[in-house]
Amino acid sequence: MAWFFIAGLIAQAAGLSVLMAGAWLVQQRTGNSGWVDTIWTFSLGIVGAVGAFWPVDGQAVTSRQWLVAILVAIWAIRLGSHIAVRTAGITDDPRYAAFAKEWGADSPRKMFVFLQNQGFGSIPLVFAIFVAAHFPAPELRVQDYLGALILFAGIAGEAIADAQLKSFRTNPANKGKVCDVGLWKFSRHPNYFFEWFGWLAYPMIAISQSYGWGWATLLAPIFMYWILVHVTGVPPLEQQMLKSRGEAYRTYQKRTSKFFPMPQQI
Repeated sequence: MAWFFIAGLIAQAAGLSVLMAGAWLVQQRTGNSGWVDTIWTFSLGIVGAVGAFWPVDGQAVTSRQWLVAILVAIWAIRLGSHIAVRTAGITDDPRYAAFAKEWGADSPRKMFVFLQNQGFGSIPLVFAIFVAAHFPAPELRVQDYLGALILFAGIAGEAIADAQLKSFRTNPANKGKVCDVGLWKFSRHPNYFFEWFGWLAYPMIAISQSYGWGWATLLAPIFMYWILVHVTGVPPLEQQMLKSRGEAYRTYQKRTSKFFPMPQQI
């Protein structure tokens, strides 16, 4: 079966590369790099769902393949739509805009390389979906349903955090203030936390002593934690917030957990 997983890995990598090249074209033509994250999300959904349905020696599609494909599709539609609506209301994403300013005249080439790297780095995510979908058992197990519950909890938590932040920002009385309501009392980035949490669904479905490939699904939450907390998530966003909110955000940082929800420090 090793050839099956290797072939799936190569096909998924190629698919991500092509789709992220498309994201680069959109970014270059519109000047709005916010569409990059929109396309990235839908790209993961497409590549993940196609990978889930990847046939095994001509066998019929299993209930688990359907379940995993539906799960990743729901995730991609919810998050992708949310980012698309947000992007439609801005002229550019400040994180990517900062990169473009730093790169100067060489920005188009470096942006293309950056997005290809982003696609390459996303391989553990789509491969986790692929591996979970092809767990070698004919019927759904308790683990499969628990995996679905984890993903739905992640989606719900992220949607609630997004709604709370939007409600806070649209209130004129909160102009210039730091969002510190609801889930944002317990984590500076509850939306990122729940996004990470949802990726625990695939290890739940796939890990088993009898299924060696299942352990590869752990790469998905590990990668997502690293990218959100140390690379493109928390660091540039907090840098931006410190510039726009100053001491108010520093105070928020001191009393509120960066990622994992915890009670605020007094």
